[in-house]
Amino acid sequence: MRFTNSELAGVKIIEPSVYGDERGFFFESFNQQNFESAVGGSVRFVQDNHSKSTKGVLRGLHYQLGPKAQGKLVRVIQGEVYDVVVDIRKFSPTFGSWFGQILSSENKKQVWIPEGFAHGFLTLSDTAEFLYKTTNYYAPEFERTIRWDDPTIQINWPSDLAPIVSRKDHMAKDFQSADVFTEDPDRLK
Repeated sequence: MRFTNSELAGVKIIEPSVYGDERGFFFESFNQQNFESAVGGSVRFVQDNHSKSTKGVLRGLHYQLGPKAQGKLVRVIQGEVYDVVVDIRKFSPTFGSWFGQILSSENKKQVWIPEGFAHGFLTLSDTAEFLYKTTNYYAPEFERTIRWDDPTIQINWPSDLAPIVSRKDHMAKDFQSADVFTEDPDRLK
């Protein structure tokens, strides 16, 4: 398993070693010891989530504020998405910057998103099944959403078509008025 740093401090791309032959394939999708060594500390996952989306569905940009902030380990087990992470840590040198990565059942890549980042994805294939582990439980009172098309962030989504978004995502705040992390999320635990 190979861990690579993204442009955003703390966000990692994880590529498994895949062993395949005419019967199919095998790979280790998660190893607690290797994961914690790569991210530089102890991580405890408490919830697994699974979503299915059709082509053109955009989910995000979602996050939870402290003390219910969530780290997420995300991957796609069927189909393909464009996965996006936005740094919303006001104290960070990359505050307001974003990182995008294709995740698919073919490339088997994963992305580690620590607390302090907003997250979203756009479904590129006819359907996609998306899995993510979280470090905190879903807490709607701490949940926030930033507009997927925010003019300050300027995410370059790989589609010219208007995405299909939920009512909640349609009503999201712009980045300038969003609640962000003003302190290190690790200090809020």
